[in-house]
Amino acid sequence: MAIKRGNYRKKKGVPVSWKKQLKKWSIRVVSVFFAFTIFWVICLKFINPPITYLMIKRGFQWQSEGKGFKIEKDWLPYDELSNNLKRAALAGEDAHFMTHSGFDTDAIKQALEKNKSGKPLRGGSTISQQVAKNVFLWPGRSWLRKGLETYFTFWIEILWSKKRILEVYLNVIEMGQGVYGAEAAAHYYFSKSAKNLTKKEAALIIAILPNPRQWDARRPSNYVNSRANNIVRYLNHYDIPE
Repeated sequence: MAIKRGNYRKKKGVPVSWKKQLKKWSIRVVSVFFAFTIFWVICLKFINPPITYLMIKRGFQWQSEGKGFKIEKDWLPYDELSNNLKRAALAGEDAHFMTHSGFDTDAIKQALEKNKSGKPLRGGSTISQQVAKNVFLWPGRSWLRKGLETYFTFWIEILWSKKRILEVYLNVIEMGQGVYGAEAAAHYYFSKSAKNLTKKEAALIIAILPNPRQWDARRPSNYVNSRANNIVRYLNHYDIPE
């Protein structure tokens, strides 16, 4: 007796095709990824990051040079950080921090034009992007890392306040050889707390951020000193999160 093709059905217990299995597991993996990463971002809205991948990597690099494992950091709450430093960060690193949603398209275009013209490479990353990179990811220039940086930037802009983003930035960013965050940097360079930084001291710390392992806020080059002076000049033009 012939079997009609249209009425044929797989019996119960027969395995589904590998494509369906792959689709099923892909959905599970993506769901777990979204759930975990969003939960991670929410947690760090309230919990200060204890350490970052970059800190560990630099620590081992420092140790490999025979100088010991070095990580100097000391978290200082946002309200205790010098307002001079907060304004200097915006003046020197992210002029549109208070108005953009994580990405400064004008700065990105300017960076691309400078890079095309052969001028020294300068990124167009915002403070939010730098927080995403430093807190959640690893240093590098791959498309994967850049994509994840965009992803985490999107979520911290939605789930964190501007105040929290700036607080985390000023406490985790690399500010010297084995030195992380404003409080450690203030003690390292000026033997004082980041609560009490003057305008010029704050500007000098921010001025070295493009290359904190080579430049020194205590003995600034002409370029660093000029950059710091420009930051001081425009310092009071910037509003900061309250």
